[in-house]
Amino acid sequence: MTKQALRHIFKEKRKELTLTQQAKLDDLLLIQLQKTTIPFIETLFTYWPVEAHKEPNTHLFTDYLEFINPGLRIAYPTTDTTTHEMKAIATDEQTSFVQTKWGLSEPESGPEISPAECDLVIVPLLAFDEDGYRVGYGKGYYDKFLSRCRPDCLKLGFSYFEPVAEIGDRADFDVPLNLCITPQTIYVF
Repeated sequence: MTKQALRHIFKEKRKELTLTQQAKLDDLLLIQLQKTTIPFIETLFTYWPVEAHKEPNTHLFTDYLEFINPGLRIAYPTTDTTTHEMKAIATDEQTSFVQTKWGLSEPESGPEISPAECDLVIVPLLAFDEDGYRVGYGKGYYDKFLSRCRPDCLKLGFSYFEPVAEIGDRADFDVPLNLCITPQTIYVF
């Protein structure tokens, strides 16, 4: 199946979730994360979930990772829509976030972190396949960013749904995940 077809199918599947179902799925994702062996990390690159897209609650996962990695440095993306590039901006308790016209919450300011400094990246996705490739929102921001990360950087996705067999139109520049967590399973690629 193509990325475009999968985007449509999985956006619809998410729309059908009630808030109660979504909260239960988020709790199950957190339980699976707690079962996962994550090496000690110093720098996490994550994203703020977009409520309108019914994305998994990454705040739960970030809080847990911060709990098990004292002193964890946490960065969030800022996007440049003209170049389709993304920067990692370090945050702390005082960081203010602003909402873009696309509904993304981004840090207003902060020091930039090089992709090579990231130990773990939580990668947004709509769907993923049995080889660890994912379908995002179609602009390539994350694949560009991930291509600049160290080879040992963990690329982690969360999905409410199980994988499809294969994404039919993968591109050479697509960067696969190392792990994807669903409410039932931890997939290692």
